[in-house]
Amino acid sequence: MEIFFTILMMTLVVSLSGVITRLMPFQMPLPLMQIGLGAMLAWPQFGLHVDFNPELFMVLFIPPLLFADGWKTSTREFLYHTREILGLALVLVIITVVGMGYLIHWMIPQMPLVAAFALAAVLSPTDAVALSGIVGEERIPKKLMGILQGEALMNDASALVSLKFAVAIALGAMVFSVSGVTLAFLHVALGGLLAGIAITWLYSKSLAAMGRWSDDEAATQIVLLLLLPFASYLVAEHFGVSGILASVAAGMTISRTQLMRLAPLNMRLRANGVWGMLEFVFNGMVFLMLGLQLPGVLEESLAQADRDPTIENWVLFADIGLIYLALLVLRFVWLWMMKIYSRHIQSKRPMLFAEYSTRELLISTFAGVRGAITLAGVLSIPLLLNNGEDFPSRYQLVFIATGVILLSLFCGVAALPVLLRGITVTDHSVRKKEERMARVVMAQVAIDSLTKMHERLASDCEENLDDQMLAEVSARVIGMLHRRVAGIDEMENSMAVENLERRFRLAAVNSERAELYHLRATQRISNETLQKILRELDLLEAVLSERV
Repeated sequence: MEIFFTILMMTLVVSLSGVITRLMPFQMPLPLMQIGLGAMLAWPQFGLHVDFNPELFMVLFIPPLLFADGWKTSTREFLYHTREILGLALVLVIITVVGMGYLIHWMIPQMPLVAAFALAAVLSPTDAVALSGIVGEERIPKKLMGILQGEALMNDASALVSLKFAVAIALGAMVFSVSGVTLAFLHVALGGLLAGIAITWLYSKSLAAMGRWSDDEAATQIVLLLLLPFASYLVAEHFGVSGILASVAAGMTISRTQLMRLAPLNMRLRANGVWGMLEFVFNGMVFLMLGLQLPGVLEESLAQADRDPTIENWVLFADIGLIYLALLVLRFVWLWMMKIYSRHIQSKRPMLFAEYSTRELLISTFAGVRGAITLAGVLSIPLLLNNGEDFPSRYQLVFIATGVILLSLFCGVAALPVLLRGITVTDHSVRKKEERMARVVMAQVAIDSLTKMHERLASDCEENLDDQMLAEVSARVIGMLHRRVAGIDEMENSMAVENLERRFRLAAVNSERAELYHLRATQRISNETLQKILRELDLLEAVLSERV
């Protein structure tokens, strides 16, 4: 009963966090609000205590969130920016683990080098979810956001693999060697990607083999789709490869299959709604869990620091600031070096970094906020070594990692809005030109299809349609499509006519729905009739509500 109450309480707080953020007199990013609410609930006065199990956290929250991010990621753009993404998600992570590991060991001599490497590994992945919550949708230019999201999707795996090796070395389970670590990393990364692709391919082929699904079976399809990221993650982890990359690969693969394109309309509409709701709740739960751990982490770390005569409390806080500053400097220098390398050495086919201004480099630097993966990674570090001794400096690792997460979020909130001020996010003229081109091509194909349909219906004796009615209807629809193809002026006029017609149809749908409820209230129709016609009206309204 206590677990059920805790889940209900957390779901309620996540739901109310958006409302509270809107009611506040000043703008506050939703992730920070959810972290604050979590910390408040964990305070002794409220007494909401949730044990953080890193393995359960990784299995429950991370696969669906990464799957959804991979689903929304354009595979074409991801492959186009492969060099930029690998430069940040792989090379920068390795540089961060090695460089920051030695720096942390130099700053905190009592922390063993292996523990410093473990801390650097958990601090290396960035969090695109936290970034979107800080700056909002479409605030960062697309050419920047695409690379940042691709980096966040891929660097989780490289960071956690680095952490796994550091912990294994600390436990004495393996001996470090460059060749051994490289081969193990390639096995884990490539195996995870192949596992996600293979499981998604088998999933789509299995559904296709079952034949076409009806609208009534949409719930079954959605449940199977919800299980796909968990299946990808668990199968990949079972075979010793990256479950994180398997979830990302599954999301990117499902968007390339014909599964969603051939699915019934009802399934597509309901799936989008279900995934939107799950993303909001799971994202909120992640930051709420972070807030719930804060008081306990702070209290335990400070208590252990008091028992350690070599550590003072203010030193712990100073270490957080210095380590985060070093992370910022390292990230900015690496971005600047990639810019110089691309501009002068890869001049024939330069990377996107060659076009970056100093301002865009700073945006990319502060956009590297830390989040849930960092927290889960540091809390997954074992309490004891194999010989029964305490894992060296574990409380410092947890305290510093938590502090860097919060500091990166606060600095992102302070710096990014200033850096993004006055920046052009989207060239609307280019987007409108692209939309016009797409509508013209679509209209041409539709005209050919409708012409053939007219000829088929006119010659079909079974249809028994009136020739005048058939000619009138087809001429009206084809005429509107012809106006799209004729030119920009005619197309704009056609769009205006269609928008006006859409407004009238929406008004009619709303009136029909109100009368439908009235008929049910007066018991002139049954509840089954109400639900059937109401579903038709909802689907029609969903189509009409998409504005041009």
